[in-house]
Amino acid sequence: MPTLSWRHHTLIQALLSRGPHKEKDFHSLFTKITGKSPDNHQSLFNEYLRKINEELAFVQLELRACRNQYDGNVHYGIVNNVSDEQSKLGTKYSVPQIAFYKGIIEAIVQDAAAQGFISTIDALNIRLENQFLAGTESQSQGGSTHIPAAFRNFSMSQKEKTLEELEEDRWISLKDGKIGLGVRSFLDLRSWFRNNEVPSCEVCNEAAVKAELCQNEGCSVRIHMYCLRMKFSKSKAEKVCPGCGTRWHYNIAKIEVLDEEEDASAPPESQQPREPSTRKRPRNRAGIDSDNLEPGSSQSTMVTRRSVRLKSSA
Repeated sequence: MPTLSWRHHTLIQALLSRGPHKEKDFHSLFTKITGKSPDNHQSLFNEYLRKINEELAFVQLELRACRNQYDGNVHYGIVNNVSDEQSKLGTKYSVPQIAFYKGIIEAIVQDAAAQGFISTIDALNIRLENQFLAGTESQSQGGSTHIPAAFRNFSMSQKEKTLEELEEDRWISLKDGKIGLGVRSFLDLRSWFRNNEVPSCEVCNEAAVKAELCQNEGCSVRIHMYCLRMKFSKSKAEKVCPGCGTRWHYNIAKIEVLDEEEDASAPPESQQPREPSTRKRPRNRAGIDSDNLEPGSSQSTMVTRRSVRLKSSA
């Protein structure tokens, strides 16, 4: 069993106490601790992560990286790999708040246009009764189901307060009256995306929550905007859909410009073998599995709650 040094523990504690770090911040922390830059000592950096994950695996935790699909930035965080009744007790959110979060995430991922967001008004209009009924449908014996008062009486002000807390804890993002997924959702929900067949990006094979669609209506290909930039950035790259061959109207002005160091270092999950996408664009479905969709079950959610006004993040 590998023994972790104080340097390993410092990296772990930073992610647990302050939450997910942007790649440049995590690399900067690594450099300060070890005196080595990940850019020039990639093998050393990878070895640190490997040893940390070997130890974290004993408590079902994992240090992983993901991209924020709205800006392409890579983030590192520690997540819980187990979702059971015991781990659910670790969340600071109430059962109705978790149901509200589930409703928001399901509405975002079911969007056939892959815009990656819903309006704040649509979120506030989500009925928690539907979330409760969907969760108990498989256990129902055909009789009437009693909806708890906590669900029926979850007020508009409680929803607004929950949105504030979810944004502060980075489970969702709020901008210009639109709600998208926060970096913690991208970190924690990777398995949930796959289990619920959220369409994947044709380039990196990760869930394409916020993505560009092939202009051919009969084609199901989705590609993240940052993946499009990398795929079509070469002057000789053929700008066609990798699925059906339809010309892809690539507009460089639409693609968020990423830092050169971000282009050079993709997150670990993007290195997995890519499988061709054969799924059609999703339609709204009531039977989406939300059993494991819970904010706060991750170890990375242990942050201080502050009272703030509902606002749009910069």
